[in-house]
Amino acid sequence: MLLAVRRRQLPKWWMARTDKATQPATGTAPTHVVAFRAPSFLSFFVTFALFAIVGTWSVTRVSEVTALSWYVSIAWTVPIALSAYSMVGAARTKRQLEASTATYSTISVDEALVVVLPTVARADTYPALERVVSSIRLHFAPVFKNLRIDVIVEQDCEAMTQVTQLALRETYMELIVVPGSYQTANRTLFKARANQYALEMRAGAGENRDDVWLLHMDDDTAVGADTARQLGGFISAQRLEKNPRHLAQGVLTYPREHAPNRLTWMADAVRPACDISFFAMSTGSGTPRMGLHGELLLVRASVESLIGWDFGPSTIVEDAEFALRFSEMFPDGSEWIPACCYGASPATVGGFVRQRERWLWGLIRLARTDSISRRTRARLIHNVLVWSLSPFVHPLFVLGIGALIGTTATRPVGVFLVPFWAFNIAFAVWLYWAGLRINQHVSAESGPARWERLAIVPLIPILSLLEVAGTIAGLIRVATRAHTQFTVIAKPR
Repeated sequence: MLLAVRRRQLPKWWMARTDKATQPATGTAPTHVVAFRAPSFLSFFVTFALFAIVGTWSVTRVSEVTALSWYVSIAWTVPIALSAYSMVGAARTKRQLEASTATYSTISVDEALVVVLPTVARADTYPALERVVSSIRLHFAPVFKNLRIDVIVEQDCEAMTQVTQLALRETYMELIVVPGSYQTANRTLFKARANQYALEMRAGAGENRDDVWLLHMDDDTAVGADTARQLGGFISAQRLEKNPRHLAQGVLTYPREHAPNRLTWMADAVRPACDISFFAMSTGSGTPRMGLHGELLLVRASVESLIGWDFGPSTIVEDAEFALRFSEMFPDGSEWIPACCYGASPATVGGFVRQRERWLWGLIRLARTDSISRRTRARLIHNVLVWSLSPFVHPLFVLGIGALIGTTATRPVGVFLVPFWAFNIAFAVWLYWAGLRINQHVSAESGPARWERLAIVPLIPILSLLEVAGTIAGLIRVATRAHTQFTVIAKPR
């Protein structure tokens, strides 16, 4: 099979399926639409107060100012803009969740929804793909009258037989096979190439319209009943908006039951916390200059068709580049919604490091892309700079430098810097604490919740070292101008 079933051969691509065994969707409407609680700021305020008090006391007792003091005064103060921006976003999220009273328990959406699901389709990733497709059929079919799941694979993929059989079993699934000979105009590679091929097929079938919505998902990230109701509520609401939005994104969470490695699961607590803080602030303000995720990305088909995915052969963070190009073409066109999707943390520490390596590597390249205006890239450049400097501001690195030059004086050059340091440290603690609360809340298994919350704070220096390892690997890739690669790590079933 070299090509997908061509939608243009059908009078309406959302016509009822009669060529497959019908599998009933048995999902029930939830009693609420948010799968997690409004964020709490207790951990932030407690950490800020403790550090501010202890920090001020220690600074007033030590008068020595060294070269190391000047170094840390700059390095440990630089992240303050991102920290403050993120906490404003978290406060915005809290207000939004507390003000929301909608349940969407009986919603039924007329607009067409196509779930776009590219997959490398290896033997070790197929089980997760099967779980994801099943979750979409189960929870989306009761809400979306016109639903299709487009699974995109390469012609020579390893698990072609299993994926083909899955397409025959699943009522709403269509298989799109990218021919090996296919090449985009700009010679784009990897996932962006697959997305571009699928886009061109939909455009050829006349599906690049305002009333068709696309939901981009990863092959290891499932959905729930709450996801369906939130997305359905958002799409339906756009009919009545004077200035309707064209794009929306929510929160990527990590249920405990999909985490064979407890260390990487706890390290990934920062991701849902980032989604409800600086991503919520950026996307929710209408212009996602901070970037987007490749999963739970809802966009009008007409808008995606205008932007496309043909960004060139060096693109390995296509979701972030799509966000910046959307920001230029559709300012004030996005929204953040409290919808959840349910992913899986890397199964190994090595996979975790390689994942972060690819992200930083790709973002540095994107930050240097001159075809996007500097104004649009400004926030991304700032964030990439903060991320790139993280290995050189880690306490272990600072203490190591101090040992080499024979000093342990890490006091700031002035007591006025203590509140800034306290804010940054409190934000880091809050990221892990708030993200862990979300991941615990969405987990089917209750697990040792109290033990995890007590353990995560002292574990932050270790968990942050995993992030540092990925950052160093990414910087090495950039420095050595390594050949462009798109690493797909194995995830648990």
